[in-house]
Amino acid sequence: MSKLSYEEKIEIYNKRKEGETLKTLQSKYGMTKHNIQYLVWLIDKHGFDILRTTKNKEYPKQFKEDAINRVLIDNEPIQTVAIDIGLLD
Repeated sequence: MSKLSYEEKIEIYNKRKEGETLKTLQSKYGMTKHNIQYLVWLIDKHGFDILRTTKNKEYPKQFKEDAINRVLIDNEPIQTVAIDIGLLD
């Protein structure tokens, strides 16, 4: 799968909101169903600005430990923890 541009991600989001099927988007953009759903979920929660953030971030050790504990000890879903981390941008 090639890396999608900012515009392609917005296009995927808009097409999905207009009712285009996951299967159609999968074949057109070479993404898995779950990745498309996750992209739409992120944008719904944080808006389009979430797409402009950099991927390689350095977080303090305590922050990483808290995120790991939320998943392993508090049994929160990884997706929820990952989306909440986006709030720090």
